[in-house]
Amino acid sequence: QVQLVESGGGLVQAGGSLRLSCAASGTILSIGDMGWYRQASGKQRELVAMFSSGGRIKYGDSVKGRFTVSRDDAKNTVYLQMSSLKFEDSAVYYCVAAAKIRPIDYFNEYWGQGTQVTVSS
Repeated sequence: QVQLVESGGGLVQAGGSLRLSCAASGTILSIGDMGWYRQASGKQRELVAMFSSGGRIKYGDSVKGRFTVSRDDAKNTVYLQMSSLKFEDSAVYYCVAAAKIRPIDYFNEYWGQGTQVTVSS
């Protein structure tokens, strides 16, 4: 199995910065796309950033220019650098990764348990 463990969430003032990390562990043969979604209270889960295995990056419209996603394939880790944080960025942030365990497998999608980011206005 594959486990995703997020870290780096917390409380920050508006205008501040935070860096989230997500490390994948387990019996991993290959990792594909890695990224972040978030879900604010009472709202649907939305894309924050996705970093494909081929190097393409996609950001949600609300975070473009403020957030930066990166990955370290040697560590099976994806990062999210968040700057100029706004009150509306407050949410639970979830890491997601596509991973293959065996050569005969397709890539399956795995999710972390989420880390809370709270931005005070």
